[in-house]
Amino acid sequence: MKWNPHQAGFDEVFDGTGAPRPHYQRIVPTLDSIGENEIKRRERLQHLSLLNQGITFAVYGDDEGTERVLPFDLVPRIIPNDEWLRIEEGLIQRVTALNLFLSDVYTDQKCLKDGILPYELILGRPEYCRELRGILPQKNIFTHVVGTDLIRDETGRYLVLEDNCRVPSGVSYVLENRSLLQRSFPELFAQYPVQPIEGYPSMLLETLRNAAPRWGSKPRCVLLSPGMFNSAYFEHSFLAREMGIPLVEGRDLMVQNNHVYMRTTEGNQPVDVIYRRIDDEFLDPLAFRRDSQLGVPGLINSYREGNVSIINAPGAGIADNKAVYAYVPDLIRYYLGEDALIEQVQTYLGFRPDDFKFMVENLDKLVVKTTGDAGGYGMLVGPFASSEERGEYRKKMESDPGNYIGQPLVELSCHPTYIDRELRPRRVDLRPFILYGDRIRVLPGGLTRVALVEGSYVVNSSQGGGSKDTWVLGSRAT
Repeated sequence: MKWNPHQAGFDEVFDGTGAPRPHYQRIVPTLDSIGENEIKRRERLQHLSLLNQGITFAVYGDDEGTERVLPFDLVPRIIPNDEWLRIEEGLIQRVTALNLFLSDVYTDQKCLKDGILPYELILGRPEYCRELRGILPQKNIFTHVVGTDLIRDETGRYLVLEDNCRVPSGVSYVLENRSLLQRSFPELFAQYPVQPIEGYPSMLLETLRNAAPRWGSKPRCVLLSPGMFNSAYFEHSFLAREMGIPLVEGRDLMVQNNHVYMRTTEGNQPVDVIYRRIDDEFLDPLAFRRDSQLGVPGLINSYREGNVSIINAPGAGIADNKAVYAYVPDLIRYYLGEDALIEQVQTYLGFRPDDFKFMVENLDKLVVKTTGDAGGYGMLVGPFASSEERGEYRKKMESDPGNYIGQPLVELSCHPTYIDRELRPRRVDLRPFILYGDRIRVLPGGLTRVALVEGSYVVNSSQGGGSKDTWVLGSRAT
């Protein structure tokens, strides 16, 4: 099998001499021993398996149609145990601080009064739900499910790129990637103590039940989906099935006397916990967007009265606003008295006049993003944009400076990816998934996303990226 030379950036598999790193030394010859025809045959079986299961994702603007099979790469990403333990510790620290921040900004707002964050950064953002001021979720946990995106810079150092505290997606692909690789390339696992991930649905269900408002009874949990036309509907149905809970839409729920009920053929059944996969603004037309057809009228009143738990809690989205991201190291020091264990990318904030001036003058050197968008949308990669594109983007920035941040372009790490019968270097990131129930737990591994287009920095599935199985090795691995 041909391994092409790596591109700029940190190479996940090979060191500076071209030799495999210690944790890849056994898998490289195993892959080399599998013939091209055999790999092609197994890839066809993989594709059919994904297609038959309906494992697809929406790719907006794709000429071939919006729905396609999520591209899966056969070469796993491997993370040594000691490396993972440092990541895990840093993620637990970060989620702890973010929850303390959310509890604060919806109650006493001490971090604003003490000048850790400016008032306008929080109170002026649409992600901040003023309607929920003074209302705390059960056990003061706002972010029960978090997906934090990590990248590696040129030196191999892990950096936090962003937090996803609203409705993070992608964990179903983590589980399906593992199952698919085990079925199609079982020999790759023979010499590695890979930590299991199959228990995630049970962990998630425990997390939901831990948030229930009623004590001494088995809580009824449901997964609230926008419906089958949502790009992540496969994940919604997958998780509901694996947890053994009902998959519902807004029309399946109703509120009576500030309690939530699910309509069934056996009558209305009380609901204790809603794992929502729709954004805040669509949750309740009486509280947020009046034109929403996806939510449940009266849901927020029921939540306000403590009669139902909503996972993640409404209002949690302010924690993953990209401008708030810049202050997370300060929030960790403020609430925990500690330095951040995982560093993050230097960030310029558009609402600061000096920062905005620098951003405008250096658009050709920066990656500029809107503060509230996700999925790689609303972003300008300045070094690769034309002067016309930068000019148009500058006009948008000048109309609303506070809605933008700027960051230097980080040369993402690369990983061999099987493309056109060759292993070619492609940029990757990593989205670990964190659950906050009776304690904070991190699923070992996460979703490694791959920028399949040569030279691209955009790994998002919604824009044509692929994914890999991610292995965290047990402590006995070398």
